[in-house]
Amino acid sequence: MTITRDITETVNERLKKDPEFAKALLDEAASLLLNGEPETARLILRDLVNATIGFEQLAQQTSLPSKSLHRMLSAKGNPTMNNLTAIFDVLRQKLKVNLEVTTITYN
Repeated sequence: MTITRDITETVNERLKKDPEFAKALLDEAASLLLNGEPETARLILRDLVNATIGFEQLAQQTSLPSKSLHRMLSAKGNPTMNNLTAIFDVLRQKLKVNLEVTTITYN
């Protein structure tokens, strides 16, 4: 008999226990968004919200409806730049980090 566990449960558990992992995922979401992979960035943000602040508290802090936030951070979501900025800002404050962008030249 094989024992399996949903990857989302595993990620959420680690996010709750490991603040450095949460910070690394926020950094990854920002990098993915800026490098043309918004779908994956949204899914990472959704996992971060679920494990750290929750959608109800995010709704209160962004003045956006919880259901709308769920839709925005789904695979097919289409949040505005203002809404994404608000989500990143709340997560950034929760994790006590600043985000900085650095360009890297590649050949």
